[in-house]
Amino acid sequence: MRGVNRGHLVIISCALSAGLLAAASPAAAAAPDEPRYSAGAPGAGDPYFPDMGNGGYDVGHYDIRLEFHPGTGAIDATTTILATATQDLSRFDLDFQGPLKISDLSVNGRHAAYTRSGAQELVITPPHGLRKGSPFVVSVTYSGVPRKIDDPALGVSGWVATKDGAVALNQPIGAATYYPVNDTTDDKATYTQTVTVPAGLTVLANGEPGPTTTRDHRTTFRWSMNRPMASELAMLAIGDYDVTRGVTPGGLPDITAIGKSIDTKPGQGKVFNQTTAQIIQWESSLYGSYPFDSTGGIIADVGVDYALETQSRPVYDQSTSDVDGDLLAHELGHQWFGDSLTPVHWSDIWLNEGFATYSEWLYQEKFDNVPVQQTFAKTYADEKDWSGKVADPGRDHIFDDLVYNRGAMALQALRMKIGDRAFFRVLTQWPATHRYGNVSTRQFIQFVEQLTGRDLDSFFRTWLYQPGKPAL
Repeated sequence: MRGVNRGHLVIISCALSAGLLAAASPAAAAAPDEPRYSAGAPGAGDPYFPDMGNGGYDVGHYDIRLEFHPGTGAIDATTTILATATQDLSRFDLDFQGPLKISDLSVNGRHAAYTRSGAQELVITPPHGLRKGSPFVVSVTYSGVPRKIDDPALGVSGWVATKDGAVALNQPIGAATYYPVNDTTDDKATYTQTVTVPAGLTVLANGEPGPTTTRDHRTTFRWSMNRPMASELAMLAIGDYDVTRGVTPGGLPDITAIGKSIDTKPGQGKVFNQTTAQIIQWESSLYGSYPFDSTGGIIADVGVDYALETQSRPVYDQSTSDVDGDLLAHELGHQWFGDSLTPVHWSDIWLNEGFATYSEWLYQEKFDNVPVQQTFAKTYADEKDWSGKVADPGRDHIFDDLVYNRGAMALQALRMKIGDRAFFRVLTQWPATHRYGNVSTRQFIQFVEQLTGRDLDSFFRTWLYQPGKPAL
């Protein structure tokens, strides 16, 4: 779903003032041609995360306006959401976690009733029912100290405090720690993030920078992501950073940053920027045109022990600035596989991690003279645990080697099965066909079978759906 941009905020506001948005009071017994209002679902239907996401509407745009106070770690924020009802809605939910306190909430410019239900749900009842197909605007004003999520199986996500600020890393369940959201992979939207901090601090986020202004010792940064983005890929980094700006060989803006607290070598900022640009250029030759309007990356000492493919600008948790090319190739490869193409359900995460790991293998072949087949053979021989299903690993195993290494092995096995010519057509045409959309394993299988004209169900069943070590 392609979202709307900031200009739509003005359009919707004008429509509200003119009374042009369709709304009606809920009716107990509606005639066949009248609306039948009902509550939107409190979950989006992902079996791994049944409480995440919501039903009854489709988000087009998030406008997050936030002020950060480093002394206390608190934020004051207003998030405005542009959405469209996909059913006649009497009420709907947003995901909103933690101790943040709401001071004002409106729908279409009018005060709306709300309750907090459980750990996840913000249940909103607008003053009038929302007709199916009608656009509506939700505005939530809130404050407090966001709290990260530390899941025993999946690690830390969400708003993570750092020594000099904070970094928001939302995969898989962290977005709702600092803004109200339809937190599901298959409701992508565009974003604007406007963040005010004490002068001297820097703010980085997804997408393209807007004008930066300083007043009364406070600096406001503006960032816009104008391509559809899943909430788990949204990012904010607030702190003391050295920022480097460049362009890729193809002319794409390249914005990278390294935290000033990180141990750096002379010229490392330029090296990081140029290496990012070179890998993006090389991966574009394999996967087709880069799907976003800028690229880059952030090296930050966050303490989460992972790097994350946040859209257009990955974050690398490092205590030093020495990020190897393999890791860059992995996270930048995600910009095609995982960001532009995002799984409908988390069970299909191998479509992210298998392709990103395979990007590492291709990088090693291109730049380190290690053939992909050699890496495959070593991984196949060394892999100890062949239990579990690649295309359905289970909620607590979405970040296991099962998904990464066996996902990449499945791709190399497919390459051996269909040949290089067909395989590299898959690598280019698969992301082009579904650009900015959501995909499933079943769609991928059908795509490959149609492209090759072959029945590959048995092959994919063996490599993706059955536990056990496949015979070669």
